Amino acid sequence: MRQLTSLDTQFLALETSRQTGHVGGLAILDPSTAPGGKVDLADMSRLMEERLPLLPPLRSRLVEVPFGLDYPYWVDDEDFDLDFHVRELALPAPGNREQLAEQVARIMGRPLDRARPLWEMYLIHGVERRLTALLTKVHHAVIDGLSGAEIMSILLDLEPEGRELPEPAPRDTDGAPSDVEMLARGLLGVPRYPLRILRSLPSALPNLDETAFNTLPGAGLVSRAAGRLQRMAGGEGEVVERLSLRPPRTSFNGRVSPHRRFVFGQLSLDEVKAVKSEHGYTVNDVVVAICAGAVRRWLVEHGELPPDPLVAQIPVSVRTEEEVGTYGNRIVLMHAPLFTNVEDPTERLHRTHEALRVMKERHRALPADLLRDANHFIPPAVFSRAARATFALSSRAPGRPSWNLVISNVPGPQFPLYCAGARLEANYPVSVITDGMGLNITVMSYRGHMDFGIVADRDQMPDVWQLIDWLGESLEELKPAAANDDG
Repeated sequence: MRQLTSLDTQFLALETSRQTGHVGGLAILDPSTAPGGKVDLADMSRLMEERLPLLPPLRSRLVEVPFGLDYPYWVDDEDFDLDFHVRELALPAPGNREQLAEQVARIMGRPLDRARPLWEMYLIHGVERRLTALLTKVHHAVIDGLSGAEIMSILLDLEPEGRELPEPAPRDTDGAPSDVEMLARGLLGVPRYPLRILRSLPSALPNLDETAFNTLPGAGLVSRAAGRLQRMAGGEGEVVERLSLRPPRTSFNGRVSPHRRFVFGQLSLDEVKAVKSEHGYTVNDVVVAICAGAVRRWLVEHGELPPDPLVAQIPVSVRTEEEVGTYGNRIVLMHAPLFTNVEDPTERLHRTHEALRVMKERHRALPADLLRDANHFIPPAVFSRAARATFALSSRAPGRPSWNLVISNVPGPQFPLYCAGARLEANYPVSVITDGMGLNITVMSYRGHMDFGIVADRDQMPDVWQLIDWLGESLEELKPAAANDDG
């Protein structure tokens, strides 16, 4: 039995009838390399049955503490039913990308069943060019980006024939505790609340403006004052340049609906690297700059371009080598300006590089457990309501949002991988949007290309497919002159 952290619990708390807390990936598979040239439900069920002993989180269900006295626990599901979690469906002809994206949006718009382990897998047949898609759907309370990659590394192989698997860890077979036991655990945890707060104060207060609580009145003032006091007292506070950012409000920063749009597309990693080398920057600098270019184009087309830059939330992993295989969430949420207000593409890239340099320095100065520590100021009994209220504040005019959108760049392997013998052709991320932040752009690199998955609120951005084309145009604008001449 393992207790959720406050950050894991926050992803559960954010769920309402309109917003969900799960993430996923849309893998495009070429079944021609698999035995018999196909992958069906029986193949995926066999694969999952074989690999599940190495993936304890996928066999664990959620158990709440009575009256919300403490954070919930994961316990082994004695009634685990693999057939419930692994499913298949087929697209109608012609099975094009728009049909596939719409099906993904519908599936991802439905909440997971909290009475069962919080994941589902869908094998989708009928994809154009005789391909097959595999959609995974896992709650963010179970995984973050890196721990999600760890799960995929267990499900994917280097060869179509598979591999010899390591010995799994012994299963927890103690069974789920009774309500009385859970109540006792919750009562025993009550005296720990003040201790949690006291331990969290030194790291959380000076950095309160780096959390979702930055929308609360006085958060910035408290953060600056606590930082000064910490330095005067000889603490470990480090003076690092801070970007003064006030996110403008756009149409995708309101209250989200229950409906989603998902779109996906690819860019060449070599072309991104050519731009990076031309300017001496990083791949991430280029990715963020082309996202700024695409979003700028959308804002211009809709007559919404603000005079100030947008503010992007950029999740950064703080998982150490010792924490590999522990799953859950080990991240901090950094913020950086997205220079949609800069017309010149090269100048936009330069400003992006400088802003991300400051963000990296700020990240090095932040405590790894900042988000967990900040959450400790809220007692578990009211945690869910407080978390939802905080995000709701950022979605209501005339207040300002905490961030405008999410941009996340996840490096991936540059060699072929296989799932049940089928070659992985692409792996498009499918992430989360919330009240106040109705646009998420996540990209994963794989085998020489960058796979973009974009999630938006259907009512706020019905035409989000255009962003995929504009990402390509933004990259084209930044290509070295010789490359453009050759084209």
